[in-house]
Amino acid sequence: MNTQTNTPSSSTLTPSFKWVFSKPSRALAFGMGSGLAPFAPGTAGTLWAWAAFLVGEFFLSTEAWLWIIGIGILLGCWICGQVSEELGKKDFGGIVWDEVVAFWLVLIFIMPASLWVQILAFALFRFFDAVKPGPIGMIDRHFKHLEGGDNSAPSNFGLILWRGFGIIADDLAAAFFTLLTITLLHIGLSYIS
Repeated sequence: MNTQTNTPSSSTLTPSFKWVFSKPSRALAFGMGSGLAPFAPGTAGTLWAWAAFLVGEFFLSTEAWLWIIGIGILLGCWICGQVSEELGKKDFGGIVWDEVVAFWLVLIFIMPASLWVQILAFALFRFFDAVKPGPIGMIDRHFKHLEGGDNSAPSNFGLILWRGFGIIADDLAAAFFTLLTITLLHIGLSYIS
């Protein structure tokens, strides 16, 4: 049985489909439900982002996508921070909005691309996001270290935004390293052929 309250002390909250879709901020934070996947919610969220981008390409220009991604990152700081607050102030694995906007950022730079390049981008992004090598891990540890305080009192607006930024920051770094790796592979392959 799941205890579902919205108090900051509810660190044992297990979100349900009903809880996630009871507020727009939760639905976005959980990638329209993809973050509820029983295993690898980050991968499920990235797959949802990929599918949404491919559908959105038929209706949206590159400029519109850049606006969506930019606003998504800024608004995502609040969304991820607020939903994290409701879940007990942790970087809860089901919060996948960070993966969504970061992978959209990867896709906007590589598209149009062949299916194989898209698969490579997906695999690289998931690697960098899950393993968090080098600077990505440093960013993640920095924000988790800052979060190690008292969770009994509600957070102020600034702390909620900062927590949300911390949730998104390592995914933006993973997106950067994904794009850097693809660029270096492209340059290397151009010398071979």
